[in-house]
Amino acid sequence: MASNNLKNKVAVVTGAASGIGAAISKTLAAKGAKIGMIDIDETAVNAAAADLVAAGMDAIGIYCDVARNAECEAAMRSITAHYGGMDILVNNAGITQRSAFVDTRVEVFRRVMDVNFFGSLHCTKHAISNLIARKGSIVIIESLAGVAPLLGRTGYSASKHALHGLFTSLRAELIGSGVHIMIVCPGFVQTHLQARALGGDGRVTRHPQSTVGKQDSPERVADAVYQGLIKKKKLLVLSPVGKLAYWMSRLAPHFYERLMARQLRSELIRKNA
Repeated sequence: MASNNLKNKVAVVTGAASGIGAAISKTLAAKGAKIGMIDIDETAVNAAAADLVAAGMDAIGIYCDVARNAECEAAMRSITAHYGGMDILVNNAGITQRSAFVDTRVEVFRRVMDVNFFGSLHCTKHAISNLIARKGSIVIIESLAGVAPLLGRTGYSASKHALHGLFTSLRAELIGSGVHIMIVCPGFVQTHLQARALGGDGRVTRHPQSTVGKQDSPERVADAVYQGLIKKKKLLVLSPVGKLAYWMSRLAPHFYERLMARQLRSELIRKNA
C-alpha cells in the first residue's frame, strides 16, 4: 500500500504519550495522517508530538484526563479547531488492576471504569458528530479481557467487557452512517501499563505480573491497527495465543476457565498470605 493512503486524514489517539498509543500515533503519522495526541501526562505527550514533528510529521499534543467529561470535550474542540475536523478516533487510554476480587476496594473498580470505559465514552461522545459527518472510523483498544474472562483482573475485565457492549451496540446504531468501528483485542503487550497496575488498595501493586505466551510489541499492535483500518475490519484478535484463547473461551468455556486458573493462579495469592 502507498505510504500516503491516510494523507490529510486527522487521527485522534488517547493515551498517546507512550506504549501502544505512541506507536499507533507514529504509524498513522508515517502513513500521512495528522495526529492529535491526547494524554494525562502533559510533558510526555508534548514531547512525543514534538518527536513526530521533528521527523517531518504533523502532530499536536494535548493534555486531557479522559475520566473527566469536560476535559474530553475541550480536547476534541481544540483538535477540531486546529485541524478542521477528525476522521479517526483511537480510544486507547487505559489503566489496569491486578488483585483478587475479595481484596479489591470498590473505589478501585470505579477508577478503572472511569478511565477505561467512561474515558472512551466521553471522547466518542464529543467526536461522534464530526465522525458521522466525515464518515470516519472509531478504534477501541480493548483486550482479550473484553471477550473472555481474565483471572485476577476483575475490574479491568469488567471495564473491557463494558467497552465491548458499548461499541458493538453503537456499531449497530450507526449502520448506514458510513462510520467504521473496529474493536482491537491485544493479548499481553510489553508496555509500562503493568508497571502502574493498581492493587486492591488502590496503590500501584508490587505483585509480580503473570503472562501467557510471548508478549507482543506496541509496534506490532500499531501495524495491525493500521492494516485493520485500511481493510475496515470490525474485530481484531491479535497474537496466536490470543486467537486460541478467544476461540477456546467460546467453544470450551469451562475448560478454558480451568486452564486459565492453572496458568494465572499466582494472581490470586492473598496479599496478607
